[in-house]
Amino acid sequence: MNNFADETLIEVASGNGGNGCIAFRREKFVPHGGPSGGDGGRGGNVVFIVKNNLRTLSHLRYQQKFKAENGHDGEGSERFGRNGADIVVPVPPGAVLKEDATGKIIHDFGKSQDSFLFLKGGNGGWGNVHFKSSVNQAPRKALSGKSGETVRLRVELQIIADIGFVGFPNAGKSSLLDRFTNARPKIAAYPFTTKIPNLGVMRFDDRDVILADIPGLIEGAAGGAGLGIRFLKHIARTTALAFLIDLSDERYIDAFDILKAELSGFSSALLKKKRVIIGTKLDTEGAAERLIELKRRYNNEEVTGISVFSGEGIKELGEEFIRLAVNNCAQTEKTA
Repeated sequence: MNNFADETLIEVASGNGGNGCIAFRREKFVPHGGPSGGDGGRGGNVVFIVKNNLRTLSHLRYQQKFKAENGHDGEGSERFGRNGADIVVPVPPGAVLKEDATGKIIHDFGKSQDSFLFLKGGNGGWGNVHFKSSVNQAPRKALSGKSGETVRLRVELQIIADIGFVGFPNAGKSSLLDRFTNARPKIAAYPFTTKIPNLGVMRFDDRDVILADIPGLIEGAAGGAGLGIRFLKHIARTTALAFLIDLSDERYIDAFDILKAELSGFSSALLKKKRVIIGTKLDTEGAAERLIELKRRYNNEEVTGISVFSGEGIKELGEEFIRLAVNNCAQTEKTA
């Protein structure tokens, strides 16, 4: 994930249609053979397809131009030209295709996990066999193939996960991801250790839950401050949010309100997601009392406390993640 890429520009082009052929039958004992020019082949299409093994757009930074094959020209003896081969562009789940010039969304792979035919190749031109008539037995006319299309696209990635971790830098998000999964994110005792989103799969009671650790937010993130703004979009697709509050931080009591304000500044829809507040570092001095204060202040929210190092509260939190993921899936299916 060191080459993490969540935005890139590419140029895609469908193939041109092949030209129709002007030809005539040349057979022994047939001195005035009729037209026999075949049609040109169709140009190749541009097709996008989701690959579940992809997690970033880095492969599109190395190859930014994708051109489908042109259709082949028609030939004599009414032989049609071969169709051009399609060009297939692989993208990860959660990719969004936008027009570069306008920003208009063309296709969202977060809603459709399949292939998408974007540009059709140009039609092949007719050979002169189509132009024979009672008044023109030997037409010397054929059509050129239609041109393909070329479009410049912006491809963006919005990570798909069940639970997205939200919190200030050094709140314990990476440690929690490491505890639940095999993601092995970088962990250290200084802010902004996480500079890219990390994904992990939590296996709990025979169910997989995808967890996403997003780089830490600071006040003003929604306005462009810190590292968080670039990755706020990645929690837009999560089905639920986990707000991690560092109980050893003096700002612990106001942290949830600050984080909510940043999310609201980016998109008010984020505050409508199911959520849980997690007080972290419960093993530190005074943390138990602070957790009580946190629960008292937010008595209408789901608040729990954990210690990654001692394991306190981890089992209960795993069960809560399952509940959030299952409830959101059921709600989505019911709505659909």
